[in-house]
Amino acid sequence: MDDTSSGRIDITPAHREVLGQVLDTWSVLVLEELCEAPRRFNQLRRLIPVTQKSLTATLRRLERSGFVDRTVISDRPVAVEYRITPLGKTLREPIEALLRWSDEHVEEIERARARFDDATGDHG
Repeated sequence: MDDTSSGRIDITPAHREVLGQVLDTWSVLVLEELCEAPRRFNQLRRLIPVTQKSLTATLRRLERSGFVDRTVISDRPVAVEYRITPLGKTLREPIEALLRWSDEHVEEIERARARFDDATGDHG
């Protein structure tokens, strides 16, 4: 729910679900590939280092949420093509902003992790 007095948006379970799905490692990679061009399942498998089971689950979640469309393009052998939807395309800018932020701060984050690991003896 939006707290209009502060401009803050309260994070609801629905927000957490969408963010968890969209920012999932495999979802980000799938969306990145589909922003470039429609892809068949096996093309995605070759482009993304993911198991068949994980890719199938990721594509189903993205399709269910309306970010990806699935089209059967032939039935012998079965060929399925995935393409990003207009809703899915709206994710490109915020994901790229997070990637830029990550790129800008990765060294600082790595230094903080090294300090923490050295202080706690925890290296993993």
